[in-house]
Amino acid sequence: MQNFSLRKANPSDAKAIHSLIVDLAIFEKEPNAVKTSVEDYRIGLEIHQFDAILAVDENDHILGMAFFYPTFSTWSGKALYLEDFIVKEEFRGKGIGKQLFEAYLAEAKRQNAKICRWQVLDWNEVGKSFYRKYKVEVHLGWENWIIRM
Repeated sequence: MQNFSLRKANPSDAKAIHSLIVDLAIFEKEPNAVKTSVEDYRIGLEIHQFDAILAVDENDHILGMAFFYPTFSTWSGKALYLEDFIVKEEFRGKGIGKQLFEAYLAEAKRQNAKICRWQVLDWNEVGKSFYRKYKVEVHLGWENWIIRM
């Protein structure tokens, strides 16, 4: 697909970002898991709590995004965590994901991050195959634990 570009998200993108997050939750078989609101995304973008790189068409409709935020690894130093990475289903296989992911990696370098982190669901073989094209390390044996507040 030739007619798309990448740009940073801004607070006016909050509704479209929320919609993409809902789409991702449906893909991940958790359609009722999204508890965030459009306002949460608007405020988060305003205060730079997180950032997103958007793939947009010539009419500025969002086709996909890389949603990330800075963290710190006590072993490695500054890190950039890729929380959500999605391309709308009808636009997959057109190189959008590759450009989004590489823009995320470039942003990590720009921010002097030492590592990039993300998670992949164990059943998402398409996602795993995509990431294996890059110089990745898979750290097996770690469990994700959370407390909901």
